[in-house]
Amino acid sequence: MKSSDDRLLRLIAIFKFFNAGLLIALGIGLFNLLHKDVGDVLAHWVEVLRLDPGRHFVILALEKAANVSPEQVTKLGLGSFIYAGLFLGEGTGLWLRKRWGEWLTVIITSSLVPFELYETYRHSSHVKLVVLALNVGIVLYLIYHIRAERSS
Repeated sequence: MKSSDDRLLRLIAIFKFFNAGLLIALGIGLFNLLHKDVGDVLAHWVEVLRLDPGRHFVILALEKAANVSPEQVTKLGLGSFIYAGLFLGEGTGLWLRKRWGEWLTVIITSSLVPFELYETYRHSSHVKLVVLALNVGIVLYLIYHIRAERSS
């Protein structure tokens, strides 16, 4: 394997580990909210961050947060840990330069692209476009890499 291929696989692995870390932090944060009033917690942060409580998006967020049930918090927390586990599996396989890690990354990442396309279409933002481009680039690179390795 060329060293540039190795570096790119390691970079993708680090990206996957970073995503896993964010999701683990999110899961922990969600479970810390489990026995609290989410609306009150969000109202506190609106005040701490000195956001205008009269702004439309702040009002919507406070209304939605006030209606979040403990079951929803639990489901979101578990979901974030499950996705973190998948990202850890992808990152580990890529870091160790295992073929299963490359395939796992191609399958999982490409399976999420249609959802990202839909969300980007519904509510376009620069961040969503960058994430979509990164994920499509990763899938295309890994498919190219797997095919190149097979033919050599």
